[in-house]
Amino acid sequence: MKPVIALTKGRLEKQFTEFLKSNGYDVAPLLDKGRRLQVETDDFFAVFAKGIDVTTYVEYGIADLGIVGADILLEVQPDVFDLLPLPFGKCRFAVAGLPTSEVRGGKQRIATKYPNIATKYFREQGKSIDIVKLEGSVELAPLLGLADDIVDIVETGSTLKENGLIVKEEMFSLSARCIANRNSLKLKKSILAPIIDSFRMEEVAR
Repeated sequence: MKPVIALTKGRLEKQFTEFLKSNGYDVAPLLDKGRRLQVETDDFFAVFAKGIDVTTYVEYGIADLGIVGADILLEVQPDVFDLLPLPFGKCRFAVAGLPTSEVRGGKQRIATKYPNIATKYFREQGKSIDIVKLEGSVELAPLLGLADDIVDIVETGSTLKENGLIVKEEMFSLSARCIANRNSLKLKKSILAPIIDSFRMEEVAR
């Protein structure tokens, strides 16, 4: 029996494939998958989904392990076991906005895809804010006056710069995470342990 690993489609999928390759795994099936949403390798079955859905597949035991961004774990807080950080998908949360923006009375209005993370961060600072939940490019909100500032993931900062925004506060750093179904860790320990240990050894090596 092979374990099932749910992978976040897109950038994390590609970075995880490179991570596996550097760790001695045969990644040819992952590279040649075309439009298929599930692939079998010599070591595991892989399924490909959006990040938020990866946590759902793992939580319900469809997948034993999952590769997902820490931002989703912090925002959604799914009932999964957060095993370990991985040495890719590194970025940071930040508060950003126009250099000239300032809150003139009332609550600061924050546009974000991550209302839970933003609310918790400002609450810990003793601040009360109004949240505007957006799903698309949050950088647009301060440009059009919808919000004073934004809370979002920043990698290179190029998108902010191109839209005339700056980082005002660094919040915290994060990376990709390996998560596990709680029951799988107990019932499939013998087949999951070698894979999990190889991830840990690679992390230590780096």
